[in-house]
Amino acid sequence: MTTTILAYDDGDIDTNRASNPHLSDIVSERYSRRQALFGGLSAMTTAAFGASLLAACGDDKDGAGRAPVVVTAGQDVSTTAGKRVTLTPQASDNAATTSFTQVGGPAVTTTTVGNAVSFVAPAVAAATPLVFEFSATLNGRTSSARSTVTVAPATLDFAAVTKNKNDIVTVPANYAVTILYRLGDPIAAGVSAYANDGRDTDFARRAGDHHDGMSYFGLAAAAAAPALSNTRGLLVMNHENITESYLHANGPTNLVTGGVRPEAEAIKEIEAHGVSVIEVNRAASGAWSYAQASALNRRITPNTDMVFNGPVRGNAALATVFSPDATRGRGTINNCANGEMPWNTYLTCEENWAGYFRRDTGDAARRTAKQNRSLARYGIAEGRAGNYLWASVVPAAAGDTRFARWNATAGTGAATQDFRNEPNQFGWVVEIDPYNAASTPRKRTALGRMNHEGCWIGRTVAGVKPAFYMGDDAQNEYIYKFVSNAAWSAADATAADRLAIGDKYLDAGTLYVAKFDADGTGRWLPLVFGQGPLTAANADFAFVDQADVLINTRIAADLLGATRMDRPEWTAVNPATGEMYCTLTNNSSRTAATADPANPRAYTDPKTDGRSAGRGNVNGHIVRLRENGDTTEATAFTWDVYVFGAGEDLPAANINLSSLSADNDFSSPDGLWFGAATNPSGQVNPLLWVQTDDGSYTDVTNNQMLAALPGRVGDGGARTVANDLGGATSSVATRIGAAPGARMKRFLVGPKECEITGITSTPDGESLFVNIQHPGENGGPSNITSSWPATQSGQQGTSRPRSSTIVITKVDGNGVVGL
Repeated sequence: MTTTILAYDDGDIDTNRASNPHLSDIVSERYSRRQALFGGLSAMTTAAFGASLLAACGDDKDGAGRAPVVVTAGQDVSTTAGKRVTLTPQASDNAATTSFTQVGGPAVTTTTVGNAVSFVAPAVAAATPLVFEFSATLNGRTSSARSTVTVAPATLDFAAVTKNKNDIVTVPANYAVTILYRLGDPIAAGVSAYANDGRDTDFARRAGDHHDGMSYFGLAAAAAAPALSNTRGLLVMNHENITESYLHANGPTNLVTGGVRPEAEAIKEIEAHGVSVIEVNRAASGAWSYAQASALNRRITPNTDMVFNGPVRGNAALATVFSPDATRGRGTINNCANGEMPWNTYLTCEENWAGYFRRDTGDAARRTAKQNRSLARYGIAEGRAGNYLWASVVPAAAGDTRFARWNATAGTGAATQDFRNEPNQFGWVVEIDPYNAASTPRKRTALGRMNHEGCWIGRTVAGVKPAFYMGDDAQNEYIYKFVSNAAWSAADATAADRLAIGDKYLDAGTLYVAKFDADGTGRWLPLVFGQGPLTAANADFAFVDQADVLINTRIAADLLGATRMDRPEWTAVNPATGEMYCTLTNNSSRTAATADPANPRAYTDPKTDGRSAGRGNVNGHIVRLRENGDTTEATAFTWDVYVFGAGEDLPAANINLSSLSADNDFSSPDGLWFGAATNPSGQVNPLLWVQTDDGSYTDVTNNQMLAALPGRVGDGGARTVANDLGGATSSVATRIGAAPGARMKRFLVGPKECEITGITSTPDGESLFVNIQHPGENGGPSNITSSWPATQSGQQGTSRPRSSTIVITKVDGNGVVGL
């Protein structure tokens, strides 16, 4: 007899007598044939449900006794835009075929190595699922599994770099810095390595000095043709100026004391200015280098032949003994920022060109009042010797005018017998075809003559006339835009004759200057001969034609009443919204009385290193505008100040208006660039890079570069700024964008006494090129104040500093730089 004991069983009994397999049976049968997912789903769960659910319940063999293929697609993942994601699906070892397909979400480009599939998470405005399906076939039977990758909007996923005064480039953890292209590096076969002792020559075949604005142009694998290549390309960069003390063995001769400069020294200094075009390559290891012997390498210097295009071509005001017909010129100089055209050309911009010219006392008496007015407005006064005294050189070869051209003093004969008009040949935007080393650069006179900082094109829309945005970099100068007469055609982006496309868009159109109004709106005022005060009847300054307006762009803008800005420098256009940003570096002449809504601050900035306090708008700001109707053809806009530079400890009431912190405080914004539209850093909510050229905050930190994810014009509000500059006060109403907070972080701090300037990237955004200009600029051969870039690799000693291009990449290769 059997006794049964009744008790509460809590369901812990087995009443299923079927022969279907237990979970442990499935695991033991199948786990030996598969591996756990990357990142680690439970091995048991993966093995059991990844197979059992795909094979259905019950015995998973078919009628012929053949087992189905066992698959998993990879772990479900959460990530943010710009990050690299890798899915590692698995299938039975004896699977005949496998495939991996995206079945949901924004399409991405995948890379497959074996069964592993990787991609960069796309830019999104909100959390977005991407669904992928992995299928495998065995014995004629197919199984599949899915994995979901949820992508959140981009973030600045790095810890802010601490302010410092070290003699290296400091970047966040997980980033690497490679030195790519240094002052003096040879760019032709047979040119010796740079000794860096002041005795090197032949700078027409070496890297110039003071690396500045820069663009990357992808190269096809085995041709001099454009391509979206991330491993082969052309870097085109400006060489703005020189640190002459390091170029010569013992510093320059007769520069301080005056007198005749040696010809060899002057040639070296001249050739160290201009532009470089160099081929760069990324090896399979990930290492970048430049190709010294590439046929595409080229230096464009102040001695390179140029042609003039546009309304000023052939105008008598350009005529010189070198170019009596006023159609040709020699070279480009003091090239600061740049522009990258969608038809694959490079724009270089002539900034502080006026300082190179000599003009003797008494010259004014040989000129007209109008000519003297023009020269004065551009800063070429009587009694100037010229920055480097090049006009003093007595050349060895008779008839060599490479040095006399820098003397703008009028002779007693005609203008075609001297170089009195040489200053009119500078101050232009110059277009270069980087893919054709034999092409002649073209000066685009329709864009006006000024201290051109840069020239950036707005968004291109088929059938809409494109706009080109520019700043005139000097105190109290203006912001401009040029609107082409030609509507954009997408076919022009791939044209073979690239400079001819430049002719189409850059030689005819309307030049405008900006007027900022107190209510947050603004107007574009046309600089067109015959309109408003720009006529021959103007008693103040009688213009004779459109060429006259363009040669005297500043005077025309004065007469129209444009808004005087705090040194307009780089422009950048948000590729997603079309909004234009412009850095206003600083303005020591801004007073409480002259502060206005677009330039609202005037204050005293204290120093901690014994220097006198700064005055005016010491730390600068960034203004942005949105065209009415979001079209480049608009003649009106809305605006606000995106961010004000300031030290974190300065008063929020009138200086640190953007509430900057230790992670993002800065001074004197200069370089400005949005991520490329070919990768997530330039899509949806693009990444903005801000570079500084500062002498005010250097008591606290070296110059720096910040990354930001800005909002839109109008995302902040109205604010009244109470100015107090040495007892002089004013109250100014302005418009300020939302405080950047964690959406702006310091990404890089440079070496001693440098400027951070020039930035571009490969199309995928995974290699970022940055220029470090004039490290140790306050020193000389007997007083070396920086030894960068030698210090970047830990070298000690007293190596002379060299302006250089660096490449920044992620150590782990995990996606777009900055995100």
